[in-house]
Order: sequence, then C-alpha cells, then structure tokens
Amino acid sequence: MLTLSNVSKRYGSSPPVLDQINLVIDKGEFVSLIGPSGCGKSTLLKLISGLTSPSSGSILVGGMTPVQARKTISYIFQDATLLPWRTVSRNVGLGLELEHVSRETRKQKVDSLIELVGLSHVARAYPRQLSGGMKMRVSVARALATTPRLLLMDEPFGALDEMTRDRLNEELLRLRAEQNWTAVFVTHSVAEAVFLSTRIIVLAPSPGRIAEEITIPLPFPRTSATRENPQFDSFVTEVSRALRGVHSA
Repeated sequence: MLTLSNVSKRYGSSPPVLDQINLVIDKGEFVSLIGPSGCGKSTLLKLISGLTSPSSGSILVGGMTPVQARKTISYIFQDATLLPWRTVSRNVGLGLELEHVSRETRKQKVDSLIELVGLSHVARAYPRQLSGGMKMRVSVARALATTPRLLLMDEPFGALDEMTRDRLNEELLRLRAEQNWTAVFVTHSVAEAVFLSTRIIVLAPSPGRIAEEITIPLPFPRTSATRENPQFDSFVTEVSRALRGVHSA
C-alpha cells in the first residue's frame, strides 16, 4: 500500500528534518508514528499525502506517486477544520461536491456516514453547536466520504479529554473494520498508539529517523476490555521504554 525508500527532507539549507526513512506498510495495517516533538512525524504525513515533496528518496502509494494517488488519500488534521457556515451534512459532503458527485448519490452517502459516526441527530447543526468530540466525528466522516484507501491522521484526538478520546478510538477501529482502509496515525499518546495499531514506528529526532518498530499483535476487535488486558500494559511499557531511549539519546 505504501513504500518509502531512503526518504529525506530538508527545508533550504537547514539541517534535515527527516533522514533516510525506509518503511513499507501493507494494505489494511494501522501504523502509528510516535516520537519526541520535532522528530518529523507531521512532516512525514505531509510527504505521504503529497502536500510537500521529499528532498531525496521516493514514496509510492499503491504503486503511484502521492500526487497521482491523491484521490485515494484522506487527511485528518489536529483541528477538525470544519467550515462554520456549513451544517454537519454539508461539511461531510464537501469532498463529494468538489468531485461533482450527483446530489442524490451525495445525500445517500452523507446520510450513511453521519449515521455511521452516530451524528444523525445533529445533521442540520452547525459546528458552533457541537462538542469537540462531535466535531472530530464530523471530520472523520468527511474524510471517509471520498472512500479513501489510505487515511492519514495527525493527532486528531489530541485536544480531547481521555474518555472522549478512548470512545473515538474504539469508533475509529469499528469504521476501519467496516471499510478496510489503511491508516497512518500520529500521536503523542503511547496508550492510544498501542490501542489502535497493528505496528508502531518510534522516531528519533535531529534528524528524524526510525529508531524502532514494534508490532502489536493484540486481537481485534479492540474494546475497553483490551485496555484491561495485561498484554496491553506490557506493550505500553515496551513502547514507553523505546520512547525514553530516543529522548535520552
């Protein structure tokens, strides 16, 4: 699904932000990127999405360059970035409008997605009327409206309280099971990364590089009971140790 070969990124004459990143992600994987601030996690997402280009190396998404594959990629940012003058329904349908999907088809798909994320009761509401968790659900529904093969997420739940974040993490995995997309997820939360991921990539800073890859073989579906599993705690400890290692290096 995704191949990065010797990818490096620098801006002008500054030291490289990322250096020699080699990574292969298979279809259906959920891969989290974790590491200290400044290690290039968000930059890596921008490279994969085609929002910026590598200084050297190559990136292939389903055998295409990120720019060629752009219609198969959706990006969820740290902020919900909803248009305040549009209702929930019209925010979710924005990408479909830009693709000139017919009104009838668009309505069917938007209604289905809004129901999927549990927001049918606020479909006609405006962003100012929604809680933070609701806004992020709208953002997720909007990203899924164009049927992506690859979903990129940059700390989408970082500003939410722990209970809301846990609930949305479970919802995100439910959506993935139903729609079978591949995910690359940036987070600072070790527990969140362990709960969501099939694999975690620990990045070291200055310049950003892969320090460690940790497979998380916890069974799916993952629920609140997963967090009470001793294996879950064991993986949180392992990833935390790896993260401390790159902080002290």
